[in-house]
Amino acid sequence: MPRTASALTTEQDEILRAIVIDVLELEPEELTDTSSFVDDHDADSLLAIEILARIEKDLGVAIPQDDLTQMTNLDGVRSVVSRCLKEAADV
Repeated sequence: MPRTASALTTEQDEILRAIVIDVLELEPEELTDTSSFVDDHDADSLLAIEILARIEKDLGVAIPQDDLTQMTNLDGVRSVVSRCLKEAADV
């Protein structure tokens, strides 16, 4: 797992992966840490917003919509969520 995801628990990481697989309607083996949601999985901006909304709901974390541009693959999602969780804990 990338260093940026270290703030995530195993359970949180599994939830993130499950959300992305569900929203993009993928088989688990189709999603890699670096596969592009747009280029490899034909995602569009509405699906990206749905991923963001599901993460906020399921993990109870607020993610600024501006961060969507960084959430282009699973590693990017982990990085953004990890940072947002850390910032929330520091408040």
